[in-house]
Amino acid sequence: LPVAGRRAFVAVEDVARYRDALGVPLPGGLPRSLLEPVRDAPGDLASRFARSHGPFTSEMLASRYGLGKSIAEAMLARLAESGRLMQGEFRPGGVEREWVDAEVLRRVRSRSLARLRREVEPVPTDALGRFLVSWHGIGSARRGLEALLDAVEQLQGAPLPFSVLERDVLSARVADYEPGMLDTLIAAGEVVWSGVEPLGDRDGRIALYLTDHFARLGPSGSPATIEGRAGDILTYLRSHGASFFGAVHEGTGGGFPGETVDALWDLVWKGLVTNDTLHALRALVGNSAAPARRMRRTAFRSRRQVPPTAEGRWALVHAPGPSRSATEWSSALSHQLLARHGIVTRETAASEAVVGGFSAVYQVLKAMEEAGRVRRGYFVAGLGGAQFAMPAALDLLRSLRDAPGEGTEGVAVRTPQVVMVSATDPVCPYGAIVEWPSAGWADEIAHVTGAKGVTPKGRGPTRTVGSMVILVDGHAAAYLRRGERELLLLGAATEPSRSTMTRETARALVRMSRSRDEGRQGLLIADIDGVAATTHPAARLFLDAGFVASAMGLQLRPGEKRVNM
Repeated sequence: LPVAGRRAFVAVEDVARYRDALGVPLPGGLPRSLLEPVRDAPGDLASRFARSHGPFTSEMLASRYGLGKSIAEAMLARLAESGRLMQGEFRPGGVEREWVDAEVLRRVRSRSLARLRREVEPVPTDALGRFLVSWHGIGSARRGLEALLDAVEQLQGAPLPFSVLERDVLSARVADYEPGMLDTLIAAGEVVWSGVEPLGDRDGRIALYLTDHFARLGPSGSPATIEGRAGDILTYLRSHGASFFGAVHEGTGGGFPGETVDALWDLVWKGLVTNDTLHALRALVGNSAAPARRMRRTAFRSRRQVPPTAEGRWALVHAPGPSRSATEWSSALSHQLLARHGIVTRETAASEAVVGGFSAVYQVLKAMEEAGRVRRGYFVAGLGGAQFAMPAALDLLRSLRDAPGEGTEGVAVRTPQVVMVSATDPVCPYGAIVEWPSAGWADEIAHVTGAKGVTPKGRGPTRTVGSMVILVDGHAAAYLRRGERELLLLGAATEPSRSTMTRETARALVRMSRSRDEGRQGLLIADIDGVAATTHPAARLFLDAGFVASAMGLQLRPGEKRVNM
């Protein structure tokens, strides 16, 4: 029918309504039963329009049916008098009278309230995982020294194992990271490092700081009296300043160089001595500390008799002066925890072993909330009730409530975000802030093996140095144990989410293997969830990704490029 100057398709049972309301001509051949006059046809059309629209103006109705504005207003006013329509200003920024069906307005209000309630509801733990990945810029492809400085600024003060600091933590944040980049910042006086504690004989936790921030963030407290060779080293460095190993060794009485080296490292792990490079740390830990893209440099044979673990210049760590109060330190630490985690809880303070625990920063966070600088609430489900968040962090957290890889019916609409991070990285909340998820394939393994549950060799996932966690849209999908031979599949226990996570885990392992330097490629997964990898119910997904079944397990052989991605 011709309606408002254009052709419109109208249900045949409604043609009489359009004829009586708008005067449009009807085609011939219609049954007489459909041509009976309609009572209040204009009001019926206007009511239908209102029921299928939100708040609207009289111009919208007039334009839809080709009516004059005054005629449309008269029709709407008559419906409003009967209580079928309501008038007012309903939309933000409205400048004229609007109309809305009473039932439509009720539904709009109900849905608006439901949406507001949902915004203040705590998010699930996987949303926290997505938030931290975004907050730390994992996979952002940032490059250069500026990106590295930003990463150090966010991580400063966090005790991180050096064996994974460069290889896994910094490389995840800076796409082109090479060891020489951090050495450049240290040599330029931008960054300092301090030892925290040893981890066996070949590793230890260190903390990075921006040089100008160390005075307010660095640990305080006077160490116990240092005697022997270590005490002599402290005395020498106080009087001579930064010195190379040879000068330190001779200046403290000479003797066996190994004694001086051991004393130096004892002082390092006490947080009293540092170095102007990281060469000594790399030599202590070995090549495993270096990222896959090691700095290309010309090899040379040293002409000095210096142990590799004593290279560089040694200097005292200048502890914060007595002028720094406990309140100043607590304030600086609170700001740093907010910058690193976005959301600070009791679990956050416990995960970083903050001196004094959560109570050391609680009063400062409370004062910041009262000043309107942070917000307090129950933001993440499963954590303590005292949660403090920066406004920007809270907005980001709520925007990531739903996994972006799923549609409204839980069907994947894009490739999930997959990242592999160190289990000790602050970006991984599992095992520190929230609990590890259970095994996703437990029921299938129990059916195959006859066991009642899955306890992989009696060991679940832990934040062990050298272990890796694969996050799929924030979910902890898999845990690769140190040594890269044992894999735990975690997360969803229902399909299709479980297979999707496992498939993305297999692809992530393939990418990890292929990204390594030549000679280090290849991977062998001997056990999955405590059973032989080749007999695991998910083995087919690993075979599809490019793994090969062998007598030792599922294997990626060096040089093979066939990957079904």
